Amino acid sequence: MTAAEYRRRRRRLVAAVGPTGIALLPAASESVRNRDVCYPYRQDSDFSYVTGFPEPEALAVLVPGRKKGELVVFCRPCDAEREQWEGARAGVDGVRRDFGAATAYPIARLDKVMPRLLENRDRVYYPVGVDPEFDRRLMRWVGVVRGKARAGIRAPTEFVVLERLLSEQRLRKSRAERALMRRAARISAAAHRRVMRLCRPGLWEYQLEAEFVETCTARGGRFQAYPPIVGSGANACVLHYVDNRRRLEDGDLVLIDAGCELAGYASDITRTLPVNGRFSPPQRALYELVLAAQEAAIAKAIPGNRWHDMHKAAVRTLTAGLAELGILKGGSRAVPKLIKKEKYKPYFMHRTGHWLGMDVHDVGDYRVDGKWRRLEPGMVLTVEPGLYIPADRTEVPARYRNLGIRIEDDILITPEGNEVLSARAPKTVADIESCMSGGKPPVPGATETGDKNHGRGNDRILED
Repeated sequence: MTAAEYRRRRRRLVAAVGPTGIALLPAASESVRNRDVCYPYRQDSDFSYVTGFPEPEALAVLVPGRKKGELVVFCRPCDAEREQWEGARAGVDGVRRDFGAATAYPIARLDKVMPRLLENRDRVYYPVGVDPEFDRRLMRWVGVVRGKARAGIRAPTEFVVLERLLSEQRLRKSRAERALMRRAARISAAAHRRVMRLCRPGLWEYQLEAEFVETCTARGGRFQAYPPIVGSGANACVLHYVDNRRRLEDGDLVLIDAGCELAGYASDITRTLPVNGRFSPPQRALYELVLAAQEAAIAKAIPGNRWHDMHKAAVRTLTAGLAELGILKGGSRAVPKLIKKEKYKPYFMHRTGHWLGMDVHDVGDYRVDGKWRRLEPGMVLTVEPGLYIPADRTEVPARYRNLGIRIEDDILITPEGNEVLSARAPKTVADIESCMSGGKPPVPGATETGDKNHGRGNDRILED
């Protein structure tokens, strides 16, 4: 992301905050994994969106109209001894030079400097209630300013949730953001193709996870946007199953919900495969029903339509299909009543999608003024209908039990309609079976640099 991109973001935020407001964006804290080991650090999305600064122990402050410059950053100073252990720090000079700060201070000076920045500001925009300690610290700073009332200095009187302002900005992706998300989806699609080629009975779910992560890493997507879900058999009916430790069995389906994060932007793709490479007739019937529901929903993902239109299209298709298969009773004439009574919900219990961006479940309201939001160019979302029929659903014909199916793609709303960012991940029955049997990728241009070395069959799987 360029420096100009960050400047544009800050200008929009400053305009929204207004001339008498101030915005505070804390960096994410490091999180202890165990004892003196921390989890891999991931910057707070809002902080990163505004600054691009990747380090912990930092605070960004936007002060509209400040003569010395509107962006003030507090950060860790350079420290040769700590950097010997932990790696280089930008320090106050680096924050000014490389990240657009007009002024930078060592984080140790925060309590001394912040009250001055709050003087004569009416509203403070910050992540209210997210970090109780930060809430308390802010109130102490405000208390210092109030103590100067006799000197004619005004303290803030309003405290506003910052997320609402940034969510609206982040919801509409810039050209640079769209390009990153397109690349992330292509990397993840390559990893899904890799897993399709390797999948076979006798492997473990975690082996497919490992191959997916390795393929993403080799292409620059070092981090996953969320813990990969690899659920086979009954595990495919658990929506957020992440144990990934069952052996794949002949005749099962395996649901793989996984996507890499690239430069802070997420991808999110789900494919459901037959472990042995061929869908059985019942598996195929349910799979093609879910695919039809997804295609019906994607057709509604166009400018001007409302968010709920996609879900309604998926529900209508799934309910009609379930009635036709005899899973729901009453036949085609009963479909409107079945929808009204939500008879589909035991088998499709979640929404059809979510916003996608810096967070896999990204920010942005789904309703505006009580109505479902209209879709606009630049928005990115997922479309992911599914059917989940555990073995204990005795009201369902036995041939359809113990099957979990979800199909998920990443969709960019364009002025003309939409772009399926994840189109290079095969999803029709014919394309999946072809890819699993060693056929060529079905999407034109799907072979990417390095894909030749990642598609040679099962020779790279580590056997127990």
